[in-house]
Amino acid sequence: MEERTVIPQRPLKSPGFAGILGIFPFGAGALYNGQYTKALLHFVIFAGLVSMQGRGGGQPFIGLLLAGFIVYQFFDNIASARAINAAGAGEAPAVTGVAALPEVTSSGSIFWGVVLIVLGVLLIMANFEVISYDRLFDFWPVAVILIGFKFVLDSVAANKSKKTE
Repeated sequence: MEERTVIPQRPLKSPGFAGILGIFPFGAGALYNGQYTKALLHFVIFAGLVSMQGRGGGQPFIGLLLAGFIVYQFFDNIASARAINAAGAGEAPAVTGVAALPEVTSSGSIFWGVVLIVLGVLLIMANFEVISYDRLFDFWPVAVILIGFKFVLDSVAANKSKKTE
């Protein structure tokens, strides 16, 4: 009878190394884990937080956000590396892992997506001084009116669909 020696397979990703790379706030840990979109997002968030440091208006809150983001990256990269290793070993990924995110279901409305896109465009224009922050925040009640209008329309549509059933 032949004896077979089983050589333990080396983990795909080192959680410790991924965590250490997560301390470098440029998305290096996510790059190591092969999560390129997340790395780009981490870089953009980091760049935004650093650029807000120079404005000086939100201190010390912005500094605390930056520190918290770096700590978040540390733990997120460790969890991602563990989930990648679990998936590579054929095990179910941990609940906190990246692969355990729920499926996105469509709500049938694009309202919130449009609101966020418009808000993002306005904030970017304010960052590049195309429009003034002072003028931007003069119109914040319009957002409240639009959201209220959306709730009224949703309520009317729900009542109308109940009557037709």
